Amino acid sequence: MDSKKVLVAGATGYLGQFLVKELKERGYWVRVLIRKESQKKRFDKVDDFFIGQITQADSLEGITEGIDWVFSSIGITRQKDGMTYMDVDYQGNSNLLKEALKNEVEAFQYISAINGDKLKQLKIFEAKERFVDELKASKIKSCVLRPNGFFSDMRDFLNMAKGGRVYLFGDGNFKLNPIHGADLAKVCVDKMIEGIEEETVGGMDILSQNELAELALKAWGKPKKVTHLPDWIRTTTIKLLRALTSSKTYGPVEFFMTAMASDNIAHKYGTHKLEDFFNAEVQALKEKL
Repeated sequence: MDSKKVLVAGATGYLGQFLVKELKERGYWVRVLIRKESQKKRFDKVDDFFIGQITQADSLEGITEGIDWVFSSIGITRQKDGMTYMDVDYQGNSNLLKEALKNEVEAFQYISAINGDKLKQLKIFEAKERFVDELKASKIKSCVLRPNGFFSDMRDFLNMAKGGRVYLFGDGNFKLNPIHGADLAKVCVDKMIEGIEEETVGGMDILSQNELAELALKAWGKPKKVTHLPDWIRTTTIKLLRALTSSKTYGPVEFFMTAMASDNIAHKYGTHKLEDFFNAEVQALKEKL
C-alpha cells in the first residue's frame, strides 16, 4: 500500500479514467477534480472529490492541500463552450500548478503529446507547450509525458472504413504507434515513481497509415480499398481553414492533418494491440444496431 496522496485532474477524460483505476489498484489515496456533482457516479473507488472549474483559479483553492503528486491530463481537442486552447490547456493547468506550488506538492506530471515541442506553431500545441515551459521552470519536480495517439483517436479510421474505403494523404507510409489508455496509465504511474523528467510513450505495434487503414477495413469485414490523395490537398486544406475559419474550427483539423504528414514513433510500451481494439469497437457498434 503506497502512502502517497495523489490528485488526478482530467479524470473524466479517456486517459484520466484509466489513470484513476491504475492508481487505486496500486493502493494510492486518490482525489479527483470534477466540474459538477453528477460526475461522481463515474467513479466507484475514489477517496475524495474536489468540485471546481479548472479555468477559474478561485474555485481551485485548496485542491492540492495534503497532496503529494499531481497528475494532469487537462486539455481539449475540440474547443467548445467558448473555451480556447489557451484558456484550458495553458491557463487551466497553470492555475493548478500555482495551487501545487502553494501547497508544496512534491511532483507534478503533465500529459502533452508527441512532437508537441517541435510543432509549437499549431494552435493546440502552442498552449500545451507554453505550460510545459512554465512547469519545467517552476520549483516543483516535473514529469512531462508525450504520448502518441490514443487508441480512441484511431476511431477516425474505423469510421471511414465503415463506408468501405479509407482515404489517406500521400503514400500512406508514415508510421505511428498509438497506445491504449490502460497501458499509458501504467506508464504514467511508473514514470512518476522513477522520477523521469520526460518521455515519449507509444504502443507495442508500429504501423504505417496503410496498415492502420487495412486493420480498420478488416475489422468491418470490408475488402482492402485505400485511396491515396495528393499531399497538396492536405496542405491547401490547412491554409484555407486557417484563412477562413476560427481556431475553434481549424485547430483539430490542423493538428490531425499535420500529424499525418510525418512519422510519429514513440518508445514502445504496453500489451494492448490495436487490431483487438478495432475488433471490439466494431462488435460493440454492431450490437447497438
